[in-house]
Amino acid sequence: MSNVPGDHFRTIWLHPDDSGPVQIIDQRRLPHRYEVVDLRTHADGAFAIREMLVRGAPLIGATAAWSVYLAALEARESGKPLAAQLQFIRTAADALAGTRPTAVNLRWGLDRMLALLSDLTDSDALIASLRAEAQAICDEDVAISRSIGEHGAELLAGIAERKNGEPVNILTHCNAGALATVNWGTATAPMYVAQERGIPVHVWVDETRPRNQGSQLTAWELAKSGIPHTVIVDNAGGHLMQHGLVDICITGTDRTTRTGDVANKIGTYLKALAAHDNDVPFYVALPSTTIDWTIADGLREIPIEERGAEEVTHVSGLDGDVIRELRIVAEGSPVRNDAFDVTPARLVTGLITERGVCEASEQGLAGLFPERADSAA
Repeated sequence: MSNVPGDHFRTIWLHPDDSGPVQIIDQRRLPHRYEVVDLRTHADGAFAIREMLVRGAPLIGATAAWSVYLAALEARESGKPLAAQLQFIRTAADALAGTRPTAVNLRWGLDRMLALLSDLTDSDALIASLRAEAQAICDEDVAISRSIGEHGAELLAGIAERKNGEPVNILTHCNAGALATVNWGTATAPMYVAQERGIPVHVWVDETRPRNQGSQLTAWELAKSGIPHTVIVDNAGGHLMQHGLVDICITGTDRTTRTGDVANKIGTYLKALAAHDNDVPFYVALPSTTIDWTIADGLREIPIEERGAEEVTHVSGLDGDVIRELRIVAEGSPVRNDAFDVTPARLVTGLITERGVCEASEQGLAGLFPERADSAA
């Protein structure tokens, strides 16, 4: 397994010993340590999602799927009747569903796995079916991300042509990279494909407080892949746009309404406002699994996760050879830590999906995914 984004990279996989655990990269340790963690129970999977050993909507969905498989292994070990095993799996899925409320892929992955429970009458056959489905979800995610990259690279190629081959300056926020998916990423996928095609790019990487997913994860990915990039403080994006130093913004999303509103890491909305004010195209890259066809108004209907104060009051860094947590906020000061914000469709130039690029609207999404739109109607 490669630790560089590309054909042989994965963020979650089954141990080479078929009876072994599911394995993930502990993303809390990056970029200073590359550590692999074993998931042996569904509770391990829930912990990994909740505590952000894994993050990014597609990877959360994949981890949830593998966690249902682990729950089935636990249920079989209990030796109880099949009906009791199935109830155990459903209870485990309920616990997993409560770990991260904003990422719609979490519920999608669980529902896809739970749909298999009613068709089988043997625990061994059930486990084999759940394992195959979890693997299929991962393989599909890789293919989807790659397709997003192909479509997004066409946008970058057009800008490069207009710039007579000069590097395309891309601004991205948070990490919507290979680490947020099973491979390739969403916002970063066009960058990787552009690199393969010889399209010169340079990426402005927001540090992305409070967990610094940009400076720690996106920068790690791009450095490993040899893509030119520069880490900037979160409030620098508007300034760079004012001076013509940003050609395009590409971010990811954890939930997208059927009307094109997008929920992404806190601070995305401010980037979209700055882009709008400076005539910089603002694109959002997403798999169709991230579209919530049941809601229309992102600001009113998308649940926004509020995380612990310690993510704001403390920062993690490398001190010599030791990773330390340091307090950076005055003692006694209260903290609010909303993890996401909603960018309304009117500020989004377009949505980059596995089926192509569309406008951020109900009509645009329905045009690419008519079967999903019809079933949700």
